[in-house]
Amino acid sequence: MADGKFVAYYRVSTAQQGHSGLGLDAQREAVMRYLSNGGWPPLAEFTEVETGKGANALDRRPELQAALAFARKHKATLIIAKLDRLARNVAFISELMEAKVDFIAVDNPHATRLTLHILAAVAEHERDMISQRTKAALAAAKARGRVLGANGRVLADQNKAEAVDRLAPIADRLRAFKAEGLTLRRIAETLNADGVPSPGGASWHPGNVQRALARVAA
Repeated sequence: MADGKFVAYYRVSTAQQGHSGLGLDAQREAVMRYLSNGGWPPLAEFTEVETGKGANALDRRPELQAALAFARKHKATLIIAKLDRLARNVAFISELMEAKVDFIAVDNPHATRLTLHILAAVAEHERDMISQRTKAALAAAKARGRVLGANGRVLADQNKAEAVDRLAPIADRLRAFKAEGLTLRRIAETLNADGVPSPGGASWHPGNVQRALARVAA
C-alpha cells in the first residue's frame, strides 16, 4: 500500500457539522487507529465541508482534489474512515477510480474495486431510502396538522430532545462544572479523559460542550 505512505481525507456534509467538528473527530480517530497498526503517520490530512451532491461532485470538492494531487505526487494511498464519506454514488466512485490514485476505506480495508462498486451501490440505495423515509415522516406529520418549517423544525426538535436524553446521565456533572467556572476546553478535556462520549458518540470539544451546557440548563 504505497510503501506505507498515506494521505488522510475527512469529509462532513454540512457547514454546521464542519464548524462543530461533529463527525470529524470520529473519522480521524478511525484513520489514526488503522495507521497506528503499521506505524504510518499520514503524510498530510485534508478536510472537506461540502454536500457533494450532483453529477459533478468531484469537481466541487477542492480538498479532495488537493488530496488526490498530493497522493499522486508522493505515490501515496488516499485513506478515508468510511466509504460513504467519499460519496453514496456509484458514478462518483467510478470517476474517483479513474484518478489513478489507490485508496482505502478503514471500514473495509480489503475491498477490491468490484467490492467498492457494490458497496457504493448499497450506500447510494441507503441514501435514497433515508431520503424517502424522511419525506414520508414529514408528510405524515403535516397531515396530522403539525406545522413544518423549511428545514423540518419537527425533526430538529426531535433530535434536540434525543440529545437531552443522552445528556441526562451527566447533566448534574455538567452543571457542577459550570458552577465551578471551568472553561469549555477544560470541561471537554476532563470528559474525554474520563472516557465519557458526547451525545454524537465522538470526542468532546468546546463547541459541543457549550451546546450541552445550554441544553441541560434549559
